[in-house]
Amino acid sequence: MFTKTHILPIISVLVASILGAVGQFLFQYGAKHAKHGIIGYLTNPYLLTGMATYITVMALFTYAFKLGGTVRVLYPIYASTFIWAAVIACLKYGQAIKPVHLTGMALLMVGIICMSW
Repeated sequence: MFTKTHILPIISVLVASILGAVGQFLFQYGAKHAKHGIIGYLTNPYLLTGMATYITVMALFTYAFKLGGTVRVLYPIYASTFIWAAVIACLKYGQAIKPVHLTGMALLMVGIICMSW
């Protein structure tokens, strides 16, 4: 299936997708607790950590491309960020993953496989 892209770039982007989901929650939490004004945003530890997470995501993408990963394979894999976000929301906040969500996740995985083939 992933004949042109080796496993290390794929693993790098999978890690990036998890970090991307974590970053989304850091931004959400930071936004809820940020003081008004630019200084409040620039000094909020959750927003700063979210930014660092996104920088790490981009570094992992760069590393994956350096190792020979292709956009055609790696970007669909990064779409798994939506699945990781749902899992985090379930574990951290108790938000239910309903059958319709599982169906969407399965379709997303089928799409990732088809796009990466």
